[in-house]
Amino acid sequence: MPAPENTLKRRLLAGETLHGIWLGMADPYAAEMAATAGFDWLLIDGEHAPNDLRSISAQLAVIVPSGSLPVVRLPDGDAVKIKQALDIGAQTLLIPMVDSAEQAAHLVRATRYPPQGFRGVGSSLARASRFSSIPDYLTTANDQICLMVQVESRAGLAALDAILAVEGVDGVFIGPSDLAADMGHLGNTALPALRAAVFDALTRIRAAGKIAGVLATEPDFIETCKHAGANFVGVGIDVLALTAALRAMAARWR
Repeated sequence: MPAPENTLKRRLLAGETLHGIWLGMADPYAAEMAATAGFDWLLIDGEHAPNDLRSISAQLAVIVPSGSLPVVRLPDGDAVKIKQALDIGAQTLLIPMVDSAEQAAHLVRATRYPPQGFRGVGSSLARASRFSSIPDYLTTANDQICLMVQVESRAGLAALDAILAVEGVDGVFIGPSDLAADMGHLGNTALPALRAAVFDALTRIRAAGKIAGVLATEPDFIETCKHAGANFVGVGIDVLALTAALRAMAARWR
């Protein structure tokens, strides 16, 4: 019995365009509610949301049985955090702030068991192997890992072709907000030069046969990103959706 198929990886690499949202509430009950909405995927954010290993694990537990596919964004590329996230059952990881092919290659090796990498072997304790009920987990897990890296700086864009050439990097996510900041325009993701750089990068990513990711909240920007090649498309954030609804309700009745 092999490791579970990573259907998100298969569908995205086949060219499907899948839509999802960021989960920043850091709460399994909120994640369970989001899992009833019908998004293709849900990303548990460990970079900018107050998540830890246990809260990520609890959210994975309620998302996996739903029709939405889980993604985990870690706070950084630390190999220990990667190992722990994979052991609790994450199969698709998004790693921020990748600026070089060398960095990307190290991340690939951190997600793979030897000899392809150096992921520590502890699957007998782990949800990933369904607690040792998947006898072939160790020999089949590598193929089901989906690794996406975030390119969100001028250095990362300069190294994009080299990053795309790294075997085992399944996709590249372009971060408009951090890229705008690095370009000297903090908070201005509408800057024409910024958007041109995002569109160019998305086109190059898809041309290389990789998954092209982006997060945006403006419908016109989202559609233009998709036209440029984005197929892992973040269209919202649960925190923003909740606060917008609550503020609108308060404004109506105040």
